[in-house]
Amino acid sequence: MLNWKTNQHGTTALLIRGARRVGKSTIAEEFARKEYESYILVDFSKASQNIHRLFEDISDLDYIFTQLQLNYRTSLKPHKSVIIFDEIQKQPLARQAIKSLVADGRYDYIETGSLLSIKRKGKSASKKNQPKSILIPSEETRLDMYPMDYEEFRWALGDNDTIPLLRTMFNNLSPLSDSTNRRMMRDFRLYVLVGGMPQAVNDYLDTHDMSIVDQRKRSILDLYDEDFYELDPSGQASDLFHAIPSQLNSNASRYQVSSVIEGGRLDRLREQINILKDSMTANLAYYANDPSAGLALHINRDQFKLFCGDTGLFVTLAFWDDAFTENAIYQKLLNDKLKADMGYVYENVVSQILTATGHKLYYHTWPTPSGKHNYEIDFLLSRKGKICPIEVKSSASNVHVSIDEFQKKFSARILQRYLLHSKDIRKELDLIKLPMYMAMFL
Repeated sequence: MLNWKTNQHGTTALLIRGARRVGKSTIAEEFARKEYESYILVDFSKASQNIHRLFEDISDLDYIFTQLQLNYRTSLKPHKSVIIFDEIQKQPLARQAIKSLVADGRYDYIETGSLLSIKRKGKSASKKNQPKSILIPSEETRLDMYPMDYEEFRWALGDNDTIPLLRTMFNNLSPLSDSTNRRMMRDFRLYVLVGGMPQAVNDYLDTHDMSIVDQRKRSILDLYDEDFYELDPSGQASDLFHAIPSQLNSNASRYQVSSVIEGGRLDRLREQINILKDSMTANLAYYANDPSAGLALHINRDQFKLFCGDTGLFVTLAFWDDAFTENAIYQKLLNDKLKADMGYVYENVVSQILTATGHKLYYHTWPTPSGKHNYEIDFLLSRKGKICPIEVKSSASNVHVSIDEFQKKFSARILQRYLLHSKDIRKELDLIKLPMYMAMFL
């Protein structure tokens, strides 16, 4: 955000995109409070009809600015103030007006809203006086916002020291000691369970009661469902989202829509899949046909996996059938004592970490010699003209057949192999084994 303000000099508006309840409005207002002499926040979900109507005719910007200052009792100062359009999807004409507002040059502009809702309102209108479509302004700098990452979670707990120290250990490939790693993994599992949605994190800090945290996450998931049903009244988008944990737990080489939607075919459900992707509630990992440096050139768009955008929400989805996820379950998960294969949970959190650090998600599978099973590389990164395969392993076993077979098959293409597990840092020939919480450094 600072780079935008410093480098763009008001020539673009900043559009903050992200899932609902990820904290877009809060960060926008905090930035405005710290970086500008004054600001006006127009929340279109609460604004009066008079404010909404201002954007039906933008031929007189002086009138619009005067009305905003009078209604919000704030004085705007040219080149020193910012106007925030919060929940911009509620008034698409305000977004369309960005071109003219930016050209005017008096003030800076920040837009926030759920990408899901922006896409809905921008494409069609179900309400009176809503335009069927708007001209999407090119004068926008887009910034994707994700749930709090593990470092931000540690900050929220008052810990500013752990992550820099872990980065040093990673850079030097220095073991932490088994006892220290066990403590670090327990701390990391707390993040996995709570997740990175700010309201859930606040509830944990206020109460340390996991059932209250779980109720908060359920309310967020209910909000997502409302959006899904508004976009897709058939309920198929919601069904596809809720099936993410079971699909990952099935160890299938792809998300199988036909097992979720009776008679479902991918070519008939692309719109629903795009709803999940564009809402940023889910992350897609595409199958790479030919794992090489140009991964995007070799993807199969018909073969993919779906991950939940926030692993805390993922855990709640996994236990959705209960009225709430009991504290006992959380405690067992936290202490790594739940009798369940939690590999899919760790796979989801790694997908979340890689996405937040700017990586696109790709994976690769191929049949074993018997043809009865598949080898699988969970994630592939492209770096320095080569690839870095990543295997995520939750069990205590030292066996890592898939990444070893991948080495035999594609050795000339590999820059570095990584195995993410629950144990301390180790190096085994050219394979670097890292604890899960160090995925953020890859």
